[in-house]
Amino acid sequence: MIAAEQLLELLMHGNQLKRTARTGWAQRGVAAPEDVAAHSFGVIYTALLLLELAADPTLDRGAVLAMATLHDLPEGLTTDIPVPAWRFLPVGAKETAERQALAEIVGDAAFGPQWVAWWEEYRRNETAAAQLVHDADKLDQYLQAYIYERHTGNRQLAEFWRVAPRFHLAPAQAVYDELRRARAALMTAA
Repeated sequence: MIAAEQLLELLMHGNQLKRTARTGWAQRGVAAPEDVAAHSFGVIYTALLLLELAADPTLDRGAVLAMATLHDLPEGLTTDIPVPAWRFLPVGAKETAERQALAEIVGDAAFGPQWVAWWEEYRRNETAAAQLVHDADKLDQYLQAYIYERHTGNRQLAEFWRVAPRFHLAPAQAVYDELRRARAALMTAA
């Protein structure tokens, strides 16, 4: 049984994501960017939808949802380091820092090794479950970019659309393609 003090500490780490801004949006002129917790919810929700559409009945729903939940948990300690900043870090530094942060967060909790294993599986992106979560992560980002463009008129997000990402699941690709069509119509109307 986990001690109440350790449980509270774990909850505090999760709660920190509600106060950790997605800095990439702020760098691109979004006045009130979502926080990491909002993004994590978007990934979890998208993963749940993709699970319903996936043609793979062997997918472990629990593992998929756990990976979606945990994928950015270390950012409660490391903050959200946006992709453009990665070029200034030594190769592997971000992943190493996040791995250390996750180890600190889970501490010696009995379930800690399983949480770390799910996080590592997500990072390796080799299993169907991890690939589904990566698709959900990308879809949530593109959906958010579209919403910011649509609702705020922000035109500093065009870089997100320059290179089309590769999706593993056909439904994820179809949603992305629809987002691109909706965005093209939005940009034409503007």
